[in-house]
Amino acid sequence: MRRYILFCLLVSIGLAKTEAQQIRSVKGKVYNAITKEPISGALIYESPTIKTFSNENGSFVLSFNGNSIAIEANGYDTRKNIPVSQEENAVELVPTQNLLEQVVVTSNRTNEKRSEAPIAIAIISKQIVDETKAQRMDQLLNKVSGVFMVNLGNEQHEMSIRQPMTTKSLFLYMEDGIPIRTTGVYNHNALLEMNLASARSIEIIKGPSSAFYGGEAIAGAVNVITQSAPAYTSGTVSTQINNTGYKKTDLQLGSTVGNWGIIASGYYASRKNGPIEHSDFNKSAFTLRSDYKPNNQLSWINTLAYVDYYSDMTGALDSIKYSQKNLSSLQSFTYRSVSALRFKSIITQKWNEKSSSSLSFLYRDNSVKQNPSYSIASTSSKTPTLFKGQLNNNSFKTNSIIAQHTQNFDWLKSKLITGASLDYSPQTYFAQFISITKDVAKNKYVSYSKPSKDSILSHYHTNIVNIATYIDYEISPLKNLKIVTAVRYDAFKYDFNNSLKAGAASGAPSSTTTFERITPKIGFTYNYNSLGIYGNYSEGYVPPQITELFNSVIVPYLQPQTFKNYEIGGWISLNGSKLYADWSLYQLDGTNEIISVKQPDLSTINQNAGKTSHRGIEYGINYHPNNEWLFRISGTNAKHTYIDNIVKGINYNGKEISGAPHFIANAELSYKPTYLKGLRVSTEWQHQAKYFTDDLNKYTYPGFDICNIRLGYQLKKIELWINALNVFDAYYAVYSTKSSTSKGSSSYAYNMGDPREITLGVAYRFGK
Repeated sequence: MRRYILFCLLVSIGLAKTEAQQIRSVKGKVYNAITKEPISGALIYESPTIKTFSNENGSFVLSFNGNSIAIEANGYDTRKNIPVSQEENAVELVPTQNLLEQVVVTSNRTNEKRSEAPIAIAIISKQIVDETKAQRMDQLLNKVSGVFMVNLGNEQHEMSIRQPMTTKSLFLYMEDGIPIRTTGVYNHNALLEMNLASARSIEIIKGPSSAFYGGEAIAGAVNVITQSAPAYTSGTVSTQINNTGYKKTDLQLGSTVGNWGIIASGYYASRKNGPIEHSDFNKSAFTLRSDYKPNNQLSWINTLAYVDYYSDMTGALDSIKYSQKNLSSLQSFTYRSVSALRFKSIITQKWNEKSSSSLSFLYRDNSVKQNPSYSIASTSSKTPTLFKGQLNNNSFKTNSIIAQHTQNFDWLKSKLITGASLDYSPQTYFAQFISITKDVAKNKYVSYSKPSKDSILSHYHTNIVNIATYIDYEISPLKNLKIVTAVRYDAFKYDFNNSLKAGAASGAPSSTTTFERITPKIGFTYNYNSLGIYGNYSEGYVPPQITELFNSVIVPYLQPQTFKNYEIGGWISLNGSKLYADWSLYQLDGTNEIISVKQPDLSTINQNAGKTSHRGIEYGINYHPNNEWLFRISGTNAKHTYIDNIVKGINYNGKEISGAPHFIANAELSYKPTYLKGLRVSTEWQHQAKYFTDDLNKYTYPGFDICNIRLGYQLKKIELWINALNVFDAYYAVYSTKSSTSKGSSSYAYNMGDPREITLGVAYRFGK
C-alpha cells in the first residue's frame, strides 16, 4: 500500500512539473505597420484572464501555456491567432479602415475616437501621405471636404476653409498641437515652413477652435503631427524628378535603443527653368525628434525643426498674357526668403490611470525676407522706365511655455482638461525703399538700386505678450451621449516701438495696446451602433494684426474680430464599415471685422465695421467594397456674403465675397490588385466651380477640372512610382481676381495652375 501511495505521489509531482514547464513567458513588441512606431497600451491576451498590455515602448511580456496570442489597440485592426516563438516577437498592427474608430488628438489636445469629437475634423493618414507622394501640402489637404488650399507656386499658398480663397489671418497652422507662428504676425504662406517628410498624420479642424488654441483658429486649423521613432531601426530614402524642372530627395532614419528613440526626417526640393518664367526655388527642411520613455508614467519628447526656403516671386499674369498663354514674367529679381527654426520640449507625467500632466517649452526664430513683386508701383506716368519698390524683413522670436492637466472621473465618465500658456514674442519689421528700372522694350523690370539717403520706409519693434488659460469639461449623462464644454481666456499686449518718426510709410508713433478675449464652445455627440450625430456652437477670434494697427499715422482703436459658428453634422458606417459617410452643415457669422472706412475728411482708417455670413454643407463618402477597391468623394457647397461692408466708401452689402466658388469637390478611385501584391493605381478628380472675381459681382471666373493619375509598385524594399498630374494638360488659373482703381481702370490677375506634370520616383526602405 505504501509503495502504491508513493508511486501516485511521484506521478502527480511529475505531471505538475510537466504542466509547469508548459507555462512560458513570451516577450515581444507591438508597432504600427505603416509608420513603424511602437504602440503603447495594446492589449495582448490568450484568454480573458491571461492578458497584459504593451508599455510605452511597445514591449510586452505574457506568461501562458499556448502557442498563439491576440492583440487589440484603439485605432488598429485586431489580430488573432498570432503564432509566437521563444525569441522576441515583432508584431505589426494595421491602422483601421473604420474612420469612426480612428484616433484624433487635435480636438481637445488628448487622444479620443473620431466618433466622440463634436466637431468637423478630418485625418490624412501616413498611408495617404506615402501613396500620394505629394510635393506640396495642397496635394493632400485638397482631398478633404470643405478645404481648398490655393497653390501660388513653389509651396506658397493661401487657404479656403469655410471662407473664400483668402490671405486673411483666419487659419491656424500647428505642429504637434503648437502654433508654428505667433499670433499677430500671421503669414498666409506659413505652411511652407512645415517639413512634410516628418509628418505621421495631418488633422484638419473645420470651424472655430479658439476655445483651445486661441487667436486665428477661426475658419480652420491644420495640425501636422510629427512621427516618433520606429520600434526597430528603419528608414527610407527616395528621389523624384519631373518634366517641369522639379526635383526632390527625401530621407528618414530612426531607431529605438532601450528607453530612447530618435528619428531624423528631411528633404531638399528645387525647381529650375519651370513653365513660368522667373519661378525657380529651393527648400531644405529638417526635423530631429527624440523620445525618452523610462517607464509607463514619464515621457520626454524633444523636437528640432528647421526650414530654409528661397523662391523667385514671379507674380500673377495679367489678362493679355493669360489669354495669349504667355507665361513670361515682368520680374527678374523679386524673391521671398524664409528661415524658420523651431524647438519644443514636452514632458508628460502620467500620475495614474485617470490623471496626467504635461509641460511644454517652445522656442521659435523666424524671418521672412522679401523683394516683393506686389510692392512695385509707378513713380510717374511721365517716366515709364522708373518704378519704386522695397526690400523688407519681418522677423520674430518666441519663448513660450504651456502647461496642461487631464483628470478623468468615474462619475458619468467625465473628464476635465485645464491648461495655461505664456507666449513672449519680440517682433521686428524693416523696409527699405528701392528704385527700379524697367526695360520698356522687353516689358521687364531689369534692375534696382538703393538710394543713398532717406531710403528707410519702416523700422519698428513690437513686444508681443499673450497670456492664456483654458478649461474643457466632458460628461456622458446618458449612454452613447457625450457633452463637451470649453472656454478660454486670452490677454494680449502689443508694445510697439517705432524707430522712425510717425508717418504714412513709417507707421504710427510708439504706443502700447492691450486686448482681452473670452472664447466659449459647447457641443455634443450621440452614437448608436454605427450611426452618429453631433452639434456645436463655437466662437473664434483674431486680434488685430500688427500691420492693421500700426501702419498708419494714427493708431486706430481696434478690437478682436469675432466669428460665431453654429453647426450640426453626423456620420454613418454600413456593411461592416465598407461604406462610410459624414456630413456637416454650418453657419459662420463674422462681426467686428476690420475694414478700411472712409472718414468725413476723405481719409481712410481701419475700423471694426464689417460683417459677413458664411454658410455651407460639407460631405464625404468612402466606399471600400473589398481589399482591392476604394472609392471616395468629398465636396462642399457654400455661399459667402457681405452683410455690412462699406470699404473706402464703396457699398458691398448683400454682395457675394469674391474668390468663393459655390461648389468644390475632390474624388478618387484606387485599385490595389490582390493578384499582384505591391501594385497600386489611382485616379483623382479636382473640381472648382465658377466664382466672382470682384466684390461688386460683375466679373466671374469659370473654375476648372483637373485629373491626376498615380501608379506605384513596391517590390520588397524598393518602390517605383509615376504620377501624372493634370494629365489632360488643362490650361487654367488656380485663383483669379479683378480690381478697380478710383479712376475707373481695371486690372486682372491670374495665378496659374500647374500644367501637365509627369513625375518619376524611386524609394528604398531599409531596416525591419
